[in-house]
Amino acid sequence: MKFIFDKDAMIKEIAIAQEIISTKQAADIRSNVALSASNNTLTIKATDSKVNFETQIPVQIQEEGSTTIYCDKFMGILTSLPEGDIEFNQETGSEGEQAISVLIKPVAKKIKFQIKTMSTDKFPDFSSADNVPYFDVPSKDIKEMITQTVFAVSDDVTRLFMNGVFFEKKGEELRLVATDGRRLSYESKSILAGVADFPSIIIPPKILNIISKKAPEEGNISIAVVDKMIFFKFGTYKFGSILLEGQIPNYERVIPEHQEHSFQVQKNDLVDALKRVALMVDKKAGRLFFNISDGVLKITSHQSEMGSADEEIPCEYAGQNYVLALNYRYVEEPLKVMNSDRITFEFTEEMKQVTMRPEPAADYFHIIMPMQKE
Repeated sequence: MKFIFDKDAMIKEIAIAQEIISTKQAADIRSNVALSASNNTLTIKATDSKVNFETQIPVQIQEEGSTTIYCDKFMGILTSLPEGDIEFNQETGSEGEQAISVLIKPVAKKIKFQIKTMSTDKFPDFSSADNVPYFDVPSKDIKEMITQTVFAVSDDVTRLFMNGVFFEKKGEELRLVATDGRRLSYESKSILAGVADFPSIIIPPKILNIISKKAPEEGNISIAVVDKMIFFKFGTYKFGSILLEGQIPNYERVIPEHQEHSFQVQKNDLVDALKRVALMVDKKAGRLFFNISDGVLKITSHQSEMGSADEEIPCEYAGQNYVLALNYRYVEEPLKVMNSDRITFEFTEEMKQVTMRPEPAADYFHIIMPMQKE
């Protein structure tokens, strides 16, 4: 097996493979990336047995073949080499072991790495992503929907159904919902016109984070939901992921139909105040207080042995004074992804759901359950 490839083109794809691969043990085949060279095309595959990745890049093939190579070490070698074309040459060792030599062309310096490889025979089989019924959605929309929801997924392994993002079709709407039981993030877009119905599913965050980062800003992404798998295609990339099992809860019961009160603040004011007040927040409890009065939002940390902090910022509100006890992370994390200069908070009572949304309202919102004040 012998071919020549462009360093930068290879690094781009191996970086994605590194994100997929979860084990770092050189003896484990899942630590390797699979390479298959034919017809002047190199097919690259990686898997952690739950998430699959496949892509192709053009190469100059002198001898076709296939092998697997330890991904982390391969990436380290690539990043250490000078810019330009690199020769990948695999030969059989004297004792039947496979070895590769990576050379630089043109040879400005005599650089040579040798690293053992493993046969593709034991590389995990991929579930086929070719002959499945795909539907297209705008890439920009699906990236936004992932961004607005995936951070709210629970990390409690005893509640598997909350360890992923709910993905469902409601008429022509695609809905993404994530919750950890104390908060909920939701977005819905009418982008499924003409798409056949598919069952509601729970998608692990790993694949969604990768899609969000790697998918293009323009054009479409092709998606297929088949049995216990979801597949994504765009450009030269193919991804697949096993779905999470469990019963999707009735999240609509958590979403208030109407809230009695609301106040608005400038996003930048709130972000800056949270940064300062959070310095004195007990990180384990995470509790801070929103003291709402006419024209003023006072943000206060809980009094502790270390001290306390408070800051006042202007807000658009007139009415009775209220105090909401909120987990600062549940306010801070949505703020990082909300693309609006003004933020509206809606509530009915101090111990019932608080709705956090952009102003003006958009396709998404975030629900926060208040904490006990003591």
